[in-house]
Amino acid sequence: MSEITYVNGRYIPTGEASVNVEDRGYQFSDGVYEVIAVSDFRLVDFKPHLRRLGRSLSNLDIEWPCSERVLKIVLTQLIKRNRLRNGIVYLQITRGVAPRNHAFPIEKIRSSLVVTVSRSGRPSAEKFTEGVKVVTMPENRWGRRDIKSVSLLPNVLAKQFAVQNGAFETWFVDDEQTITEGSSTNAWIVLAGQEVVTRPLGNDILAGITRMKLIELAKAGDIRITERPFTLDEAINAEEAFITSTTSFVMPVVDIDGKQVGTGKPGSVTNNLLA
Repeated sequence: MSEITYVNGRYIPTGEASVNVEDRGYQFSDGVYEVIAVSDFRLVDFKPHLRRLGRSLSNLDIEWPCSERVLKIVLTQLIKRNRLRNGIVYLQITRGVAPRNHAFPIEKIRSSLVVTVSRSGRPSAEKFTEGVKVVTMPENRWGRRDIKSVSLLPNVLAKQFAVQNGAFETWFVDDEQTITEGSSTNAWIVLAGQEVVTRPLGNDILAGITRMKLIELAKAGDIRITERPFTLDEAINAEEAFITSTTSFVMPVVDIDGKQVGTGKPGSVTNNLLA
């Protein structure tokens, strides 16, 4: 857990950190966030995360709370003050503080910035070697999943559904019976001929940074990548399946809705991509 937290210009002990009760992030989920991995005291893929953050802010017409240069200084300082060698940085930007009204404030207000760090969050080594279970549920989220909004109640309920069913993750299934993504991950399958399939980018999924980097690595390694929707039946009958995210890296999936995927063990393509 973060010992020091950054809140709107101040580095303060986490136990003393607070936000205004009229912050629109608290009252309306009117904000966005990013989760960035830290490895050996360094931010991982900072620039791609920053680009995605800028896109989310632009889509919701929220102003940057500071310049990109200053933001990196804040994150770097927080890593240093918390002596965070490995873990994650969580940053949240909301529209700011204003009297409660659904419409944007008429007068210009300053957006709010909160940053915390965590040393936990990475799965155990056992999960990577044995694989994990996934369950599915109908897609029930708003239509702009490409915006990394702090409004995550459907995702929270989906993750809890996974926990209650002894699974690691829940995949959402849309009206066409195709997989969109997980509650906090992107979804992938491996078909015959080592073809790796994942849903193309659009409003219906988040543009995962790990997803992007994995596609780059796969293409550099002559691994065939196909971006198209795939069905639940295709996933269950695939040779391999896996999920990706900042904290899950490349996580093998060996069971979907109680049905074994492939051999029931992490496959060679998944392991190669993880390596």
